[in-house]
Amino acid sequence: MRYVGDISSTDHYKIALYTWNGKYIVKVEAGLYEQTYKVSEMDFLGDEADIHKLFSDEAFLKTIFARFNQMHTDFQEAIERVETS
Repeated sequence: MRYVGDISSTDHYKIALYTWNGKYIVKVEAGLYEQTYKVSEMDFLGDEADIHKLFSDEAFLKTIFARFNQMHTDFQEAIERVETS
């Protein structure tokens, strides 16, 4: 897997772009959690700028961050169940 560069980065999250085996791989990291998106390079005709646009779309980013919040909630609830059993 080849690191291409960051799409975005703040104190709270990082979005990094990679290429591997004919795919763009976008990793979105927030604290302990990570979401990975794999997209065929053919879907974007090898144009990295379109990947940057996709992962700058505010509506899409809101769903990504809502998913992180749900991941955190799910994880905390599982920990509580294990600790009380």
